Amino acid sequence: MEVVLLILAFICLVVGIIGCIVPGLPGTPIAYAGLWIAQATERVDFSWQMLLVWGIVTVVVSVLDYVVPAWGTKQFGGTRYGVWGSTIGVFVGLFAGPWGVILGPLVGAVIGELLGGKAAAEAIRAGWGSFIGLLFGTILKLVCCGLMTVALIQAVW
Repeated sequence: MEVVLLILAFICLVVGIIGCIVPGLPGTPIAYAGLWIAQATERVDFSWQMLLVWGIVTVVVSVLDYVVPAWGTKQFGGTRYGVWGSTIGVFVGLFAGPWGVILGPLVGAVIGELLGGKAAAEAIRAGWGSFIGLLFGTILKLVCCGLMTVALIQAVW
């Protein structure tokens, strides 16, 4: 049974890494579940502090995944219209497939800025900020899941 649990834990980590890129899969929480599955074996003994820290990191990274595109919009000169547009674009993009998730914040920020009266060039700049924020969030999730994978590999070997 222990081997089955460890295989399941590693599958969760792989799916978690894939979920960092593929929309609809909550990558970081799935990878974190893999740590808990591994903890259920006798071979892996994570401290409760480590599991608590990874739980907090998982929650923070998951929240930042939705917040960072709006922050990027603001950093590139976007107004509250662009921030709201980016935020709405994140959620609308979830229902539009992979391209919707990638382009939703960018398009939302541009539309928001245009509705707020900004010129097209300024609106596009704010949209790029949203896109860069999305990329940053993706990289953050990948790093988090990668470190969880390293922690499990070290615990098993």
